[in-house]
Amino acid sequence: MSEKLRYLTSGESHGKALFCILEGVPSNLLISANDINNDLSRRQRGYGRGGRMKIESDTAKIFSGVRHGKTIGSPITIMIENKDWQNWQDIMSSQLTVDSSQLKAVTCPRPGHADIAGAIKYDAHDIRNILERSSARETAARVAAGAVARKFLSEFDIKILSYVTEIGGIKVHSSSRISRDTVHSSEEKFLEIFEKAEKSDVRCPDKNAEKKIMDKINKAMSKGDTLGGVFEIVAAGVPVGLGSYSQWDRRLNARLAYAIMSIQAIKGIEIGLGFEMSRKFGSEVMDEIFYSPPPSPPPSRGRVRVGGCYGFYRKTNNAGGIEGGISNGMPIVLRASMKPIPTLRTPLSSVDIVSKKTFKASYERSDVCAVPAASVIGEAMTALVIADAFLEKFGGDSMEEVKRNYEGYLEHVRKF
Repeated sequence: MSEKLRYLTSGESHGKALFCILEGVPSNLLISANDINNDLSRRQRGYGRGGRMKIESDTAKIFSGVRHGKTIGSPITIMIENKDWQNWQDIMSSQLTVDSSQLKAVTCPRPGHADIAGAIKYDAHDIRNILERSSARETAARVAAGAVARKFLSEFDIKILSYVTEIGGIKVHSSSRISRDTVHSSEEKFLEIFEKAEKSDVRCPDKNAEKKIMDKINKAMSKGDTLGGVFEIVAAGVPVGLGSYSQWDRRLNARLAYAIMSIQAIKGIEIGLGFEMSRKFGSEVMDEIFYSPPPSPPPSRGRVRVGGCYGFYRKTNNAGGIEGGISNGMPIVLRASMKPIPTLRTPLSSVDIVSKKTFKASYERSDVCAVPAASVIGEAMTALVIADAFLEKFGGDSMEEVKRNYEGYLEHVRKF
């Protein structure tokens, strides 16, 4: 993988802060902490979130890579403070001054978490060493990095949006989903679904399904249980030609699958029609290719392209915008499944790693349902992958250079 855009995160769930270092962003991109804070806020919303969200109000502090509101081409460092750190200073202290023997170790692993595998791997007899970093709290730093990638992509009219299609087996009506059989012909129609999702407490564009989902979350909450679900991500305006079939790790679909599957609790991903393709004839699922002369002058910038790459177009998008590992100009459509969160207030059976006795698993403050938040994290990971692939193809050291390269390529596509 090229990794034109590289990033690392660090920090523990109850440590002082989370950090992200993002390298490869061209100079002269307008960016502010508010651009990042908007997505951090979106990640924290959602019916069914736990008590931690009442404590934290994530805000980004930019420490490097930005001067007077513009990137300068050097690595961008972002910090997100953990406000709950005040309550965990002794437990999470990095200093030897705290007597660790006086702190209660976590020794009972929770089924479904990294607890037992991580404890064995890292030879840790206090599972807190494992759960602090494996926690989904880490994704706040990824969302911060993804917000920068999203701002970069917006300069090229690429939008990445998401919505929930299912929670606890309750599905949205087909009319409230992006259809892969018929491509929406207008930006307004395309964005309508996402505007509804943004106003929903569970990021669901279907009001009837939303009420049923919230009722089921309430039921899970009363039982001390949790719920999973499915969300869909759509990247619109992605040009034809990102990714490559030349090597396995350059395929755009593989890179996106890797990124989405790296999100905690994600257990599956589909692109386009996904598994449904395996149940149909080839003639039913291949997206036929059509051609009409591209408009002259070309369409104005600032609008979402939803129907293809200028002269060549499709009437369906069963492939989900990727063929042969390369973007084909259609919207990229991803769908991911999230398992129920394994931290339960009514805990499951486990075994103490020290005494080897049977116990009920320990409970850490957690969510009942985090599918809406996972969809926002999925947007961030998708933005980072597409921005990386975009820079791989149109790379330059400044935004001006990238834009010149991109405009030249669009002219090539129009004339092809």
